[in-house]
Amino acid sequence: MTSTKARARERANARRIVEQQKARERRRAITLWTVAGVVLALIAAGLIGYGLMASQDKKAAAKLTTPSVAVDGGTAFAAGKGPVTIDLYEDFMCPVCREFETTDSATLKQLVAENKATVRYHPVAILNDASNGTNYSTRAAGAAAAAAQAGKYEAYHDVLYANQPQENSDGLSNTRLIELGKSVGLTGSDFADAINHGTYNAWADKATETFSQRGYNATPTIVIGGKQYQNKLRSYPTPAELTSLVAAAA
Repeated sequence: MTSTKARARERANARRIVEQQKARERRRAITLWTVAGVVLALIAAGLIGYGLMASQDKKAAAKLTTPSVAVDGGTAFAAGKGPVTIDLYEDFMCPVCREFETTDSATLKQLVAENKATVRYHPVAILNDASNGTNYSTRAAGAAAAAAQAGKYEAYHDVLYANQPQENSDGLSNTRLIELGKSVGLTGSDFADAINHGTYNAWADKATETFSQRGYNATPTIVIGGKQYQNKLRSYPTPAELTSLVAAAA
């Protein structure tokens, strides 16, 4: 009897061990499938995310319209054909840019007229946060691009600075941007449509990105003959300095 009971206990223990092993295998299988499911879900999410990003990139590229008249990799508009290149990076909301234009505009035009310099205007948009959410810097740069495409960049550039809104205001409305265009001869529907549809707004943002990639972070940034103007006292040169720097770079 004792032997029979012992064998029964052994068989029971063996069954229990087998059941425990089976339970462990089931748990391991469940864990493996769970991990596999999570991995597959992450891969699927990554593929979906990549697909969405690719789709967004394609849409952004489709919206990017570069003015055919733009130079320097499609980032600027040139005036003159002189041997020394002056690159001006400006934001139409920037008050110091307006000071620079007020002080040096006549000298720049003279250098161009005397065939001493080529001025490349780079409108950028780094002060969108200063226009109460209207993205005035981008809209103004886009409007200037539309003016350039119509052959009126310099005239429109000047009238924008003459009517510059204050920082932290709403900036000028699209209607006002169109009105200013008309004041310098931009009366065609193409110009107005470009502003109302934001045709060159993505271009303005891309030009600003290029500005940053070139290591610049403030406006006005003035580069004469490949050398950035830097002065601890001023953000821009005096007319005499400008003339001297161009002569030195020739």
